[in-house]
Amino acid sequence: MRREPIELAAVATAAVPGLSPTAVSSAPDDPADFDSALLLDAEGKRWRVRSPRHPEASTRLETEFLVLRAFAPAIRAELPFLMPTVAGTVRQQDLTTFVYSHLQGTTRTVEELTAGPQELAKEIGSALAAIHDLPRALVSNADLPSYTPNEFRQRRLNELDMAATTGKIPALLLRRWEHAMEDVSLWRFNPCVVHGDLHEDNLLVEDHRVTAVTGWTDLRIGDPADDLAWLVASNEHEFVDAVVKHYTAKRRDAPDNHLLRRAALSAEFALAQYLVKGIAAADADMIAEAEGMLSTLAEDIAEYGGQPISVEPLPPAKPDSPPTGQAPAAPGLVDAPAATDNSEAMPAVHVTPIPVDVTPVPVEVTPIPVDEENAEGTTDQPSGQDASQGTADDEAAEDSGASDQAESTGSEDGTQEDAAARKPSGADTSTVALTVVDAKTT
Repeated sequence: MRREPIELAAVATAAVPGLSPTAVSSAPDDPADFDSALLLDAEGKRWRVRSPRHPEASTRLETEFLVLRAFAPAIRAELPFLMPTVAGTVRQQDLTTFVYSHLQGTTRTVEELTAGPQELAKEIGSALAAIHDLPRALVSNADLPSYTPNEFRQRRLNELDMAATTGKIPALLLRRWEHAMEDVSLWRFNPCVVHGDLHEDNLLVEDHRVTAVTGWTDLRIGDPADDLAWLVASNEHEFVDAVVKHYTAKRRDAPDNHLLRRAALSAEFALAQYLVKGIAAADADMIAEAEGMLSTLAEDIAEYGGQPISVEPLPPAKPDSPPTGQAPAAPGLVDAPAATDNSEAMPAVHVTPIPVDVTPVPVEVTPIPVDEENAEGTTDQPSGQDASQGTADDEAAEDSGASDQAESTGSEDGTQEDAAARKPSGADTSTVALTVVDAKTT
């Protein structure tokens, strides 16, 4: 349930004894997680109230409290900006509301920041460099998360799988993000201390100068590109280049070459994370808003290509299913290309049928002379028909002997060609039917 600013003012008086608010207004914050308000007391001091909307957000505020305590005065003194100080807390059931002392400066929109002068770009770049150069022991001593590049990439893949199960992510975005997350060369970076929730609402600015950085709920060791995602999402390339130039000049370690690619990926993927958060909270408004932003992003990428988010180019998409009316190809077969009308590109081919003469070709059949000497003792049998079992071997031997004798000596009325003509051929390949005349003995 959302809390109004006047209600937050009443809670703040319980958290900070002696606080008497005289004015209250809403403050920009993450509406899915927190209700926030700015208070003005009788002495002219300002206070900020952050009240969590669910237990997970309350845990984040409690983590931030531990983080702020870990920033020793010596570390704070090295930073080019101020950090919040917790003035008091109030626990109501399982949620804890925090009240912070006022910090100088005001929040600006992304449009106001990117329209600012080069001096403001330098200030933002210096602030980012100071955060990323914080000692890693600050995170490890507070028992906060720490990720190697491969662990961070795998974490993103797991989040992508979870987002895909919602069935609400456009296929174009799923394929684009998966390709980038599986591009190992993209994820070669030096992990460092990361703010984790940096955006325009957590920067306080005054006279083109960053005066304070707030929202330290997600401090960790991880990918520095996450802290630039909000800036890259603005698409103000000149301002982003100016920020990165000063950021690079201030960093102790030179940033990797693919910092902005991962930042663009993080900015796009934040919409999927927002959708998953809305579904988990059963917030219909969040879900609808996330779906609308995802749809718009997919349409923009389909039309304009989007910002580069991977090193290797995305291969062409394969069709998920055959066109309507076409049966799916059998496994192991390649689909034939779709039929196209090439009548203008290629000349027409005219086929003239060849007339067929159907008049039968006369064939003269000459009877085969019969060798009277060899014809004795033979019987007329159709080809392929077996004789009786008792005489088959004897007759075969006689036929073989007669054949051998004819081949060696010939006949009185014929030649060796006549003998060869009597041998059966392996196959009949003629195109004209022949009449077989049986030779009969006299």
